[in-house]
Amino acid sequence: MKAVIMAAGQSTRTYPLTLTRPKPLLKAANRTILARQIEALTPIVDGVVLVVGYKKEMIQEAFGNAHNGLAIQYIEQTEQRGTGHAILQCAEIIAEPFLAMNGDDLYAPEDLTALAQAEQAALVKTIEDPRLFGIYELTDGNRVVRLVEKPTEVFSHVANIGAYKFTPTVFDVLQRVEPSSRGEIEITSAVQHLADEGDFRVVESNGYWLPIGYAWHLLDASTFFLTHGFETDIQGEVSPTAHLSGPVAIGPGTVVRPGAVIEGPVSIGRDCTIGPNCYLRPHTAIGDGCRIGQSVEIKGSVLFDRVTAAHLAYLGDTVVGEGANIGCGTITANLRHDNANVRSAIKGELVDSGRRKFGAIIADHVHTGINTSIYPGRKLWPYTSTRPGQVVSEDIME
Repeated sequence: MKAVIMAAGQSTRTYPLTLTRPKPLLKAANRTILARQIEALTPIVDGVVLVVGYKKEMIQEAFGNAHNGLAIQYIEQTEQRGTGHAILQCAEIIAEPFLAMNGDDLYAPEDLTALAQAEQAALVKTIEDPRLFGIYELTDGNRVVRLVEKPTEVFSHVANIGAYKFTPTVFDVLQRVEPSSRGEIEITSAVQHLADEGDFRVVESNGYWLPIGYAWHLLDASTFFLTHGFETDIQGEVSPTAHLSGPVAIGPGTVVRPGAVIEGPVSIGRDCTIGPNCYLRPHTAIGDGCRIGQSVEIKGSVLFDRVTAAHLAYLGDTVVGEGANIGCGTITANLRHDNANVRSAIKGELVDSGRRKFGAIIADHVHTGINTSIYPGRKLWPYTSTRPGQVVSEDIME
């Protein structure tokens, strides 16, 4: 059995991080989304088909022809015409039942195993408000009656979470379905046809499901992996006057200097310099080649590779892209004065992040000037910079 991972989209909702990389290469707890997906599939399938498009060369360079012992094939979706259209691109190379899954959701291996054992089915999750994900109406326990995308009312709490088990008959169905109002061929339309014409079931997810819809969801995913099955693994050099508590992983070539305080769970990559006299608080993930220096405090944040925060900075509940330089005295405010959830602008509209504490999204190669102050929920686009003493009250896009 093979698994098809739909990884072709550009993902504007995760801007500015996906202006410089495809979404499957975003990281949570120092592992890319795609690596975690393939590793979850390893005991279940004998190969992976990646449907790629946007910045496909970056995915191919990162993963090559195999990962974690699984062979990888690449199919290009040259036109972004929907999820069903992405699956159709695989019709000539798949002749047996297969799994299909979104390229931006993380699923528990045990749930994917249960899905693989079904005949034709979708993975679902019972949640309070499933309207963002589509809602299933069921009969006989787990047989699909209908699937409604973007419903206006909650008639069920069974959410569609973007993972499926199909037989090759789905390719013929996808050839026949009508395009959606957006002009796209949707998997959900094929699911409805299969339910109408035969027997299509659901499999309830009992493990984790971590959708990465917005950039701040990387913070949630990173925290999850740092608190589930995460263990101490010290491969670098740690000064005897540094203080480590809780589970802490430190990669080879990393040096933790005197006076550093690290409260796990914290993951630090390889070839980093940590300290002296910095404070890394729980749920922080620091990538490879980073420099975290004197009097820098980092809490609950995700730093990609080669980030520099040399001195006197605070990063709280913040995502920092590759190669960013955090200037002396830069502060990310991560809490509103009224304690309300932080909102962030997406395509000109303020979106509730669902997070009471949320700092900033700082993209690749951003440089902040000394004493920069950043309001909660603000985003800085790649290669932008701030002036000394600047207060960032709106997103910086150029």
